[in-house]
Amino acid sequence: MFTSTHPTRAYQAVNTAGAKSATSPPSPPASAASTEANKSSPGLPDLTSGLSDQPVILDEGDRQIDWANSFHGLSTQPFSKEAAEVLMQSVDPQDVEIKPDGIIYLPEIKYRRILNKAFGPGGWGLAPRGETIVTAKSVTREYALVAHGRLVSVARGEQDYFSPEGIPTATEGCKSNAMMRCCKDLGVVSELWDPRWIRKFLNTNAKEVFVEHVVTKRTKKIWMRKDDEVRYPFKHKTGGFSKPASQGT
Repeated sequence: MFTSTHPTRAYQAVNTAGAKSATSPPSPPASAASTEANKSSPGLPDLTSGLSDQPVILDEGDRQIDWANSFHGLSTQPFSKEAAEVLMQSVDPQDVEIKPDGIIYLPEIKYRRILNKAFGPGGWGLAPRGETIVTAKSVTREYALVAHGRLVSVARGEQDYFSPEGIPTATEGCKSNAMMRCCKDLGVVSELWDPRWIRKFLNTNAKEVFVEHVVTKRTKKIWMRKDDEVRYPFKHKTGGFSKPASQGT
């Protein structure tokens, strides 16, 4: 603590401190200061404005194939009979999942297993064809599926996100979505885009149930597999009923 035995010096010290307090701007709150620091810090980019991940453009004289632009090997020859049998085998109904709105799908990991079995691990890959586009609610990017050194298909993937923190995870979902769309050109699980097969699958394997949200207490009707159970955040609605898909809505 500052102390002084001389009255004049003590007065001058107090007066000087008061003048500095009156002219100095107040310190911003800690949270506001950290927010401003994050905005100005070059190491913390704002992902909502884009990822700036444009594929590298190779020189024309480079021996490598520029998969960002090339269509090398497209439709030059069929894949082997063994690979074709793996790619075009009928989907196992036990592998098919159902979303609450009735949309059926195959988990992305099972597409990767089919590609690995057909071409071998390392025998296929996804090459980005453009920069990742980030909108207010979704992420999208175009990818090329390459197998055994040949371009197979090109598709644009997309994935929604709910907060900026979810953008990195959304980019991975976007890649898997593009892979799934590319696989259609190889005939992989083509039944999932066949309306007649979908209706038959729902009639045989699906049901509609009334559920209640455990937090909001709202009741709704959802689709699910007949061999599945209602999971959190829903519970089976007391007094509701289950109805097979064949009975309609």
